[in-house]
Amino acid sequence: MHYQGDVFRPPSEAKSILLQVTTGCSHNKCSFCGMYKNSRFSIKDDDIIMEDIEYASRHFQRQKRLFICDGDALILPQKRLLHILNAIREQLPWVERVGIYANTKSIRLKSDEDLQKLRDAGLKIAYMGLESGDDVTLEHICKGSNAQRMVEMGQRLRSAGMLLSVTVLLGIAGKKRSHVHAVETGRVLSAIDPEYVGALSLMLSQGTDLYSSYEKGLFELLEPMEMLEELAVMITHTDLSGGYFHANHASNYLPIKARLPEEKEKTLQLIHSALQGKVGLKAEQYRSF
Repeated sequence: MHYQGDVFRPPSEAKSILLQVTTGCSHNKCSFCGMYKNSRFSIKDDDIIMEDIEYASRHFQRQKRLFICDGDALILPQKRLLHILNAIREQLPWVERVGIYANTKSIRLKSDEDLQKLRDAGLKIAYMGLESGDDVTLEHICKGSNAQRMVEMGQRLRSAGMLLSVTVLLGIAGKKRSHVHAVETGRVLSAIDPEYVGALSLMLSQGTDLYSSYEKGLFELLEPMEMLEELAVMITHTDLSGGYFHANHASNYLPIKARLPEEKEKTLQLIHSALQGKVGLKAEQYRSF
């Protein structure tokens, strides 16, 4: 497989075939993210992509899932993306699910018919980074979108029949807007109603704009208990129709996996027990992003 630079994928795609069709991220301006800072966005040549699919057909016959990398491969023109999906279906017929990262810009470039065609061609799950439902926070972190657009684009993916996994960041609003961030993020998640929510806890990355703000005293990082309080408020204001709310990423202090609404109260009780010191938290040295 022809990989260039660092290749990133969601935790749930750990055992998937990783097919890199772009390098970097088409946005690459988020103040907290250092993943693609040293990688220029580009679309790889079709010959290389097809060669990798052919290689996967010979060497990865046990993997049932495939993830299209990198940061925002949905930005590819519709015809090229359909060509790739059709090649995957023809040469890797055992692959049951293809996934991709998506942001509001790339979703907006696709019509509802386009999204449906992608779903019919095998693109069954999209991963969208919401980070926060608070417009002030979204502007501060240079997300390039607002809450209403996040809701609209998330709903369009759902209407196309794709599974949707939405990522949010605990602590991204700092201390002053923590409560607002938690409430508004819960509101936006409820409006989108994705199948999966992944809550990560902010870990500052050197070389990012947010890290520089932290060093200058312009950004206050939440303490572990404050992260938990924020998580409790967020879950309290999140209403899903059977979706999963995960906070079991390596960055989190308290692993949580809950189906909402059935396990909402039980999960809140667990968090409150942790806040009271009755449940231990992950030690700092064992956290990673």
